Amino acid sequence: MKRPVNKQEIYTLDIVDLSHQATGVAKKDNYTIFVEGAIPGDRVEAKIIKAKKNYAVARCMKIVEPSKHRREPICPIANICGGCQIMNIDYAEQLRLKKERVKQELRRNNLEHIEVLDTLGMAEPYYYRNKAQFPVGERKGKLEIGFYKPQSHDIVDTKHCYIQHEINDKIIDIIRFFMEMYQIPAYDEVHQRGLVRHIITKTSFKTRDVMLILVINGSELPHSEELIDLLTQRVEQIKSIQININEKNTNVILGNKTVKIYGEDQLIDYIGDLSFVISPESFFQVNPLQTEVLYQKALEKAGLTGEETVYDLYCGIGSISLFLAQKAKKVYGIEVVKQAIENARENARRNGIENAEFYLGTAEEVFPKLYKEGKKADVVVVDPPRKGCDEAVLDTIVEMNPEKVVYVSCNPASLARDIAYLMEKGYVAEEIQPVDMFPHSLHVETVVKLQRKNH
Repeated sequence: MKRPVNKQEIYTLDIVDLSHQATGVAKKDNYTIFVEGAIPGDRVEAKIIKAKKNYAVARCMKIVEPSKHRREPICPIANICGGCQIMNIDYAEQLRLKKERVKQELRRNNLEHIEVLDTLGMAEPYYYRNKAQFPVGERKGKLEIGFYKPQSHDIVDTKHCYIQHEINDKIIDIIRFFMEMYQIPAYDEVHQRGLVRHIITKTSFKTRDVMLILVINGSELPHSEELIDLLTQRVEQIKSIQININEKNTNVILGNKTVKIYGEDQLIDYIGDLSFVISPESFFQVNPLQTEVLYQKALEKAGLTGEETVYDLYCGIGSISLFLAQKAKKVYGIEVVKQAIENARENARRNGIENAEFYLGTAEEVFPKLYKEGKKADVVVVDPPRKGCDEAVLDTIVEMNPEKVVYVSCNPASLARDIAYLMEKGYVAEEIQPVDMFPHSLHVETVVKLQRKNH
């Protein structure tokens, strides 16, 4: 087929969809053109910058007719920062697009008969994140603290973020002042020199307490006492300051050693009525309001009566496990991160929950082992990483044959793949519930119940 477009030429195009990278998608004679800076419903003039056999990439030069869903982002750097890819789309349409993304992945796996419910969104989709990660660098001798541009490690210097907790503005200002005052060098990842690599904040939405983690390329932070004084005098919510040591040439943010230099070892946050211990290394859902919505849906799908034994695979610090344990007879949680398992056990004690056991190791190793030891379950809940469930996990579910599987997912593609596998092996899925955990981004969480066919 002859390409219908030529490189460097400008075409008028109607945008009909959005790609996984948040670029507009246009069609010309069934040929796909990805248009940077466009959204569904736009009519644009676009310049072709790359033309391949099956697709082209174009840059939006002019919006001829804007989409009815196009909005001016509240954030002035939304078009260059990688954090909020779709802040220029009204929120109701964002929710619709996320539902459509789930439907697309189901169609790819011949599962279009499964109903996708409307995405559950937030009443106020701003300032929702309880964790922020700020890369630190220098450009032409000037300190930069902010977020990465899309598909790069170029830092967009940021003074205010509309999805992070507002206390971060004050903390970052103080650290800027401190680094400039004491000439503390930022890390240069190209030449692998300098000191401060990342600034991480974790904030309890209920208490407003803050844990600060400075990731450094060295064993200690010069003038750390002065920094402690600056922060504690100006930010009363600071309850913990930690130094994480990462001297490796790596894109992994945290190193293996963390040293407390001020305050508490941990932070306490809440989901519903349950309290959770958060350590520097452990994972905790970044949107506690929507996490409660998600977990309540998972609990609803599990349909527990108090007589069931439940597995919670990829359990993290036990957040879903403890929700389930309130309604189940017994819960087994499995997680590969040692600190998370320690937190999970402590969280169970904190909340007076005695019917949850936690095991350290990968789900694909520990889950089959426990099953062979005779620990069967009526319900299996999985909340895997983006890659989805390991095949050994799925095979063990099939062999165990629980009445229900509740699948919580952050990636519609791996969700659809794994659902298809389980449905081939005797399970039925009727509907999927998307939940918007990350407004203004393309990410969407989902929860689905798979029922054994003979029930």
